[in-house]
Amino acid sequence: MSDDANLPTTARADAAWEDEPPRPLEEPDLFDGVLWRRVLGYGVDVLLLMVAFSVLGLIVFLSFGLLAPINIVIAPFIPLAYHTFFIGRDGATPGMKLADLETRTWIGGRPDYVQAFLMTLMFYASIAVTWLVVLVVPFFNERKRTLHDLISGVVVVRHSRLAAGVYQAP
Repeated sequence: MSDDANLPTTARADAAWEDEPPRPLEEPDLFDGVLWRRVLGYGVDVLLLMVAFSVLGLIVFLSFGLLAPINIVIAPFIPLAYHTFFIGRDGATPGMKLADLETRTWIGGRPDYVQAFLMTLMFYASIAVTWLVVLVVPFFNERKRTLHDLISGVVVVRHSRLAAGVYQAP
């Protein structure tokens, strides 16, 4: 029987660490610049979402407005689907990849689609309630985790540092 059989169901074979993530003072390279990179990555994602919304608008326009009611129903779910799909599949959105970031579960594996959905839902909910919470919470914890990270049980780290073996799992 493999060692993976003893891992919790949320852990995967690609786990980068066991138990809790490394501390920034012990492995500073994993967390170096994560906060500003997240802002940059989200900016890229917003641009990509704008392209998706433009395509959707063009489709509605070409249908002479007949698809407008469908657009009203579908449009709010596009960002939710975008983030959930990419984080659940790759552990990062295209913007996060460009910014050299990767999302990991608290115990080091890549998040599954359910956890990615929860993270995304909490992100948009926290923005809807108060956008300041998203910007303030990372300054009060050592791993620079946002409110939606804390609620969904994930941590964002530098992909290249993790892939290069800068951090050696115990």
